[in-house]
Amino acid sequence: MKVLVMGAGVIGVTTSYYLAKAGLEVTVIDRQPGPGRETSFANAGEVSPGYASPWAGPGVPAKAVRWMLDQYGPLVVRPQADPAMWRWLVQMLRNCTAARYAVNKARMVGIAEYSRDCLRALRADIGISYDERSQGTLQLFRKQSQLDGIGGDVEVLRQYNVPFEVLDRDGCVRAEPGLAAVRGSFVGGLRLPDDETGDCQMFTERLEKVAAGLGVRFVYDTTIKAIDVAGGGVAQITTDKGVFSADKYVMALGSFSPLLLRPLGIDIPVYPVKGYSITVPIVDEASAPQSTVMDETYKVAITRLGDRIRVGGTAEVGSYKVKLVPDRRAPLDRSLTDLFPKGGDMSLSTFWSGLRPMTPDGPPIIGPARFDNLYLNTGHGTLGWTMACGAARVVSDQIAGLRPEVVADELSIRRYQESMSRPQ
Repeated sequence: MKVLVMGAGVIGVTTSYYLAKAGLEVTVIDRQPGPGRETSFANAGEVSPGYASPWAGPGVPAKAVRWMLDQYGPLVVRPQADPAMWRWLVQMLRNCTAARYAVNKARMVGIAEYSRDCLRALRADIGISYDERSQGTLQLFRKQSQLDGIGGDVEVLRQYNVPFEVLDRDGCVRAEPGLAAVRGSFVGGLRLPDDETGDCQMFTERLEKVAAGLGVRFVYDTTIKAIDVAGGGVAQITTDKGVFSADKYVMALGSFSPLLLRPLGIDIPVYPVKGYSITVPIVDEASAPQSTVMDETYKVAITRLGDRIRVGGTAEVGSYKVKLVPDRRAPLDRSLTDLFPKGGDMSLSTFWSGLRPMTPDGPPIIGPARFDNLYLNTGHGTLGWTMACGAARVVSDQIAGLRPEVVADELSIRRYQESMSRPQ
């Protein structure tokens, strides 16, 4: 069986690897000159299943207004004459209830936990390295009200038997000694000791070589123009370098997935939410983070990646452009200098932006689409790195005719049609 994967980010490459392991003939097409060159390139570096949470939740609409008025706020909305953007925002608001938040978070934690297990098995199987660490994630709270509000998340962690620790100041410093100098800046934290970190682009590049060794064909510098349908299924992919055909197809183009699917009558609610990061060389080991610290106030993740610190966050809705906006550095710079002021050399930092493919409810869209030979693996939002291996394994098993090891029906595109007939 021949399978064509559209996209060579971390989602597409991991999908190609599992398909090849299943004995299928795989081709991957991407417009970039190599793997992991867009959203996977400089993300926050977290593999954090326990923190897999929807952005849509109770109180978010009110918080969003405050964030947009704050210079250091994590959210910017740039209005566009784009019906897809406004529809996505309305759908997101509909999911900002306690009931929907609980359902969506449970779906996200389930696939994210499975993905972490798949990543560990893959690492043991092929010995891949990517500046990985397994030292947990610390969600840091600057205000007591933030710490007091973790009850709902803790219940979901208990439901999935995810180990966690609620820490006071001293506990946070024991987990991250570099915070000792600024202990007055926070009141406590929630730590997930099983979470991991790693360089997503490094992983994607190295796994691509492994997949190529299994026979996967990677076609780069090739832009997909259209998905051609005939006889009730996908017949071929038209690109600027000619046409490509296969027996089955996987859509893994992140934020650009809906643009190619819409002409087929497949309208997935995935919209780009632009994120930013800075990468800073470490100059003082003792003053740098050891793993990931999530600054709850600024919604910023500060992660140790080898001899570098990666600081990722902010959300900008309203554009497919990855142009750097200097003002969006402010929350990243401030969070790092507040918490680890001596850890890195800010004068040597690099600035980056990428498009996160977000769904309005939070979980990704994984599984069969309208046509029997078309599968979706997109919409992972900020959690593409966290969910990559699990999502890829599910899609690979479905295509290969195997029963996935986790229940993935609730992650399919069908949930959106079903939600329209249910009271919210």
